[in-house]
Order: sequence, then C-alpha cells, then structure tokens
Amino acid sequence: MPPLPRQHLPRIITYYQTHHDSAGKHISVLPLLNQPSVGLTHLIVAAIHLNADAAAITLNDHHPSHPRFTTLWAELRILQAAGIKVLGMLGGAAKGSYARLDSDAATFEQYYRPLAELVRSRGLDGLDLDVEEPMSLTGIIRLIDRLRDDFGPDFTITLAPVAAALLNAEHNLSGFDYEALEVMRGQQIAFYNAQFYCGWGDCSNPVMYEMLLMKGWPAEKVVVGLVTNPENGSGFIPWNVLSNVIPLLAGRHPRFGGVMGWEYFNSLPGARQRPWEWAQMMTALLRGQRTAPEGLVEKVAAGDGIVQNAKSQAAKKGGEAVQQPEADADDGSADDIPVPVPRAFEYYSDGAGEDEDDG
Repeated sequence: MPPLPRQHLPRIITYYQTHHDSAGKHISVLPLLNQPSVGLTHLIVAAIHLNADAAAITLNDHHPSHPRFTTLWAELRILQAAGIKVLGMLGGAAKGSYARLDSDAATFEQYYRPLAELVRSRGLDGLDLDVEEPMSLTGIIRLIDRLRDDFGPDFTITLAPVAAALLNAEHNLSGFDYEALEVMRGQQIAFYNAQFYCGWGDCSNPVMYEMLLMKGWPAEKVVVGLVTNPENGSGFIPWNVLSNVIPLLAGRHPRFGGVMGWEYFNSLPGARQRPWEWAQMMTALLRGQRTAPEGLVEKVAAGDGIVQNAKSQAAKKGGEAVQQPEADADDGSADDIPVPVPRAFEYYSDGAGEDEDDG
C-alpha cells in the first residue's frame, strides 16, 4: 500500500522588523518555536537597506554585524534548525535600495556584492524583495536572475507587492508590471506576500482574493498579507472577521497560498507581551478550527477591544490610530501614500522551476 500523502498547512509567515523594545531589550522569536500549536513556516527579518556608501549596508539602522544583533542571528539559526525558513527583506518603505540596483552594470555590482555577502554570512534561506519605489522590469529580472545563479534552486525568492498591483499595474508602488514579471520569471518566484492593507487591499471578505484568482494568479502563489495590530498600519481586520474569511479561502482553495503578518513584535491578540499568539491563532484557523485554541478566547476578545479603543481614540483625534514609535521602526509609512484603488490544507511550495507535487 503506498504511503498516504503528506499534508501541509498553507504558509504562515511573520515579518520581524522591530527587534528591540523601547528600552533596548531584545524581542525574542523563540516562542514561535517553543510555544504549543504554532505552525509558522517562514520568518522574514527586516529591513535590509543598501545605502549611498555601498559598504554601509544596514539592517534597519545598524550594520548587520552590530553587537545588538548577536542574539537575533543566534535565534534565527535555531528556527532554521527546526525547519522554519528565514528570509531577509530588502527595501520596504525606506527608498533607495532598488534605485541603486536598477542602474548600470558596474553600479549594480557595487551594491549587490554586500547584499550577497550578507545572505552568505548569515545563511539566509531567501530574500523577500519589497519594492516600494520605481524600478524597471529589466532591473528586477536582473536581480532575480543573479540571486538564482549565485544561490541555487533551493534559494527562496519572494516579492511583496501591494495587492492592488496584482490586479492593475497602475495601482502599484514598484514601477514594473507584476503580471509581466510572473510571465517572464514566475518559475523563479516562490510566492507573493501581497499587502491587503493600508488601502491597497481588503481581507474583510473574500472578494479581492477571488478577483486575483479570476485574473489568473495561482492560489498557491498569493499569500494574504495582514497587519497584526492597528498600530502597524490601517486596514486591521478583527479576529471575529478573519475567523470566517481565512478558513473560507483555505477550504475553497486547497492550494491556498497562506497568510503573512506585518509584524511580529506587537501582534494581537497577545500584543507585546505574547506576540506569538497571532501565529497560534492562524495555525488554528488553517487547521479548520473556527474558534480560538484553549486559553486564547478571552485574549481574542480583548484584542478586538483594543482595536475598538484605538479606533475610538483615532476618531477623537480626527484620523487613524496613532502609531507608537519603536526603536527599530523604518522611516516612512505606506499610510502616507494616496491610494487610487478600486474597491484539509495540502500545499505550499518554495521551489524554483516547474510545479511540484502536493506531497
């Protein structure tokens, strides 16, 4: 009798940009490994920046070799040893990295070399290319090709477009057309961390995700990106809504790409004290549980209460919830951009090349 096929959860991904609290204390990601019922598949450490001085590559505001990151790199190795893939995020709201790579060959080499050295020295499993500045299609293709040539077929290459860019190239922060990129280099791209927030997408219902599939995007390549706390950006979806939408998408599409959260350090329902509970909740939803794991019910209700309070405070101030500055916060915010936009879980794949078997 042949063995039963292995079943996988869709991807559960968290971004890890805020590494220290306001007192400078390291924010550990080990609970994502040692807390029960957490099915995290990928962690994306952010944000890598290429600066005017090519040798002055930074992780947020410091060189990646700075002593403040000693514990971070050690913990990420532990996650990798347990089978969680660790990627680095290049770019984001702070502009300049892709402009430097989207240049002549000599300039590309000057800025690419420190990036490649960082990937090698820290043993990253891949890179997430978060292009939030104009870049040419030929420029992003050159970068993808070079990463594939240098790091081989098992290296995970992802991109992080706003969800609207997958529907209409004009509603885009990246400059190039993602449909054209998928046609030309789709086999080299593991998946897209589509940002369904900050006015660029909506996951309060399944409509936008279904529109992407109707347009031709494969379900396994579109990961639904969510803000994990209203402090992290507009478009937060309360858990009582997500508990309907996420199981619906995963149940309707056996190759559902998964979910990602921006970002780890204050994820609800546990907030700063227990940020890993976001991943616990997502694991439960993707396993078909329509209610929270034992012990989290009260926290979910409290978390939704936090959202309502934040919205109430914002209303009093005449705007969105006020975002508290963090020690590692990036410069700039997608919130500042005017938005011209229209309104059994078996599979995840990170490989290059042809479609893989479900098992």
